[in-house]
Parts: sequence; C-alpha cells; structure tokens
Amino acid sequence: MASIVAMTDEQPAYLLIETDASAAPATVRVRCGGGWVVQGIAQLEARLESLFLRGGQDWVIDGTAITALDTSGAWLLHRAVHELEQRGRHVVMNGLRPEFVTLLHLIASRPVATAIVHASKPGMLTRIGRYSWRSMTGVSDMLAFVGECALVLLRSLIQPHRIRWRAILHNLQTAGFEALPIVGLLSFLMGVVIAYQGADQLQHFGANIFIVDLVGLSMLRELAPLLTAIIVAGRSGSAYAAQIGTMKVTEEIDALRTIGVGPTELLVLPKILALVIALPLLTLFADVTGVFGGMLMARSKLDVGFDVFLDRFGDAVSLSSFMSGIGKAPVFAAIIALVGCYQGFQVTGSADSVGRQTTVSVVQSIFLVILADALFSVVFNWLNI
Repeated sequence: MASIVAMTDEQPAYLLIETDASAAPATVRVRCGGGWVVQGIAQLEARLESLFLRGGQDWVIDGTAITALDTSGAWLLHRAVHELEQRGRHVVMNGLRPEFVTLLHLIASRPVATAIVHASKPGMLTRIGRYSWRSMTGVSDMLAFVGECALVLLRSLIQPHRIRWRAILHNLQTAGFEALPIVGLLSFLMGVVIAYQGADQLQHFGANIFIVDLVGLSMLRELAPLLTAIIVAGRSGSAYAAQIGTMKVTEEIDALRTIGVGPTELLVLPKILALVIALPLLTLFADVTGVFGGMLMARSKLDVGFDVFLDRFGDAVSLSSFMSGIGKAPVFAAIIALVGCYQGFQVTGSADSVGRQTTVSVVQSIFLVILADALFSVVFNWLNI
C-alpha cells in the first residue's frame, strides 16, 4: 500500500493505492479522501504521474472519503480517469456523493482542447511594418488629442467663465515657482562650465572680452530655453502623465465623464495654460542665473570685471537674440504639457502601465523639444534672425 497526502487548511487530501495481486488480472484500488480543493491538491497533481505507470488492467477509484470537491479537484479526477482509459485500463469510479458526481459529469461534458501552436518568428519586413503601423496610429491619436485640446481652448476663450483659474494657479505654483531652485542651480552651473571651457581658448588669442559673447549668446539664445524645457519635461511632464494615469487606473476619469465633466477641460487645459505662462518666466530666470555664473568665471579666470562684462553684454547680445530664446519657451511648454497629458490617457489600467507611460512621456517630450529647437534654428537662420 502506498499513500500520497497533501495538507490543506481544512482537511488533508490523500490517495491510498492498493494492489490486489490475487485477482486475475491484478486489480488496483485507489482510495481518495479529504478535501479535493484547489488549495490542497497541488502535491497530488505533481505526483499523480507515478499512478499511471502502475500495472493492472482493472482500476477501482473509491471516492467515499472525499469530503470536499471543487472544480479543480473534479478536473484532476477526470483527467486521471481519462489518462488511465487512454492507456487501455478499465476504470470504475464509485462512492462519490451525488453532487460530486454531477460536478464530475459537468467537467467531462466540457473538454478542454489543447492546441500546440508553433509560431514562426516574423521576418524583418513584417516587424518594420508593424512598428510603422503602430507609430502612424500613435501619431494619428496624438493629433486627434491636440485637436480636441484646441477645441476646448477655443470654447474656453469664447466663454471665459469656463476657465478654471484655481487649477491654473495651482499648476503655476507646482510647475513654475517650485521649479525655480533646480532651474537656477543648473543654469548657473551651465554658465560656469561654458565660461570655464571657453576661457582657455580665448586666452591663447588675447580675446578675453569675447567671453561675454560666448556666454551671452549661448545661454540666452539656445541653452537656457532648452535646458529649462528638459528640466520641466522630466519634472512636470512626468507628473502630468502619472497623475492622469493614476486617475484612469482608479476610474476617476470615467467618473468625471459620468457626471458630465470633460477631463480635457478639467485636467489638461489648466496644465497647458499654466506651463505656457511658467516656462518663459523660468527661461528668463535661467538667463539671469546662467549669465551670472559666466560672469563669476570670467572674473576669476580672465580678469573681466562685472562692469566690463555688463558693458560688453549690451553690445554682444541683441534684443532679437534674447526674444528668440524667450519665444521658444511657450512652444516647448505646449509640447511638454500635451505629451504628458496624452501619455497619461494612454494608461491601460495597471500600476506597471502608469510607470511605462510616464517614462514614455519624458522621452517623447525631450525628443520633441530638441526637434522643435532644431527647427527653430533652421527658421531663424532662414529669416536672418
């Protein structure tokens, strides 16, 4: 006699296997007992394979001692009987309660078809086509989202009472005022680095004063707006995606639509307007701190005093150069807010999706900001600005 026992929280599920060698042919009797439920049959399922290797033409499965049987236990019994019959054994099952017999018949009437599919690896052209189609679909959805936001903005401008000023002021504080320290610190260090790297080269040619042109034009025209936009994309754009994505996971977006409140008007528009206002101001602050860092390094490395620096600064940096840097900021702000909010709406209902779409929003925002900056450079060069 051999026994296999699996403990559950309620009763132990077990098998007792007896072989009657005196019978001709030998008869194998299997006594089943305990609670055959999903929590306690894992060990039985793992070790039932040894049952099928035993000899004997006649098999008797006695289920008198089974105290509980659920779908998983019934399926396990049915599979054992089916496997034995496939091997040419004659199987008789008795002793089961009427409700257990009914469940077993229900399992037997719903066979599970198992199919093995050997999927071939798609070719290179197939993979390129799928990726291109997904990219085109994503671009189309993004353009539709931009169009929806434009319509909501137009409706709000026609009816100013629909604008949610409190939400705009809140986003101004979080995306603008609270970003001042990190923007100021990084732009200051960037001004120091540019002046430090240019100082050695300018000293070779006795052109110390041109450090003003180098720092002023590079910071005000290119680096300050670009650096500020990248910081805001990583800081605020990701926060927009995470906030809207979490609201979608918790079904707050659906609740807003149910009560007749448009999520674009409530969640997206205040973020766009606040960032369009905040980013030019942050860029101006970055201009000041970056130039100040360059002034400190110019004084320490090239003996260019503050008064000389500021006197040269007015001649080196024109108003058009300053305005070209400030003029980029609203466009960068719109890109960051739109991409962050759009990726938040793409969350599919899990925490993993929230993190994935947040990462995508940061990467796409930075990429599109740099692409827009390159386009601005081409256009400004064409217009001789």
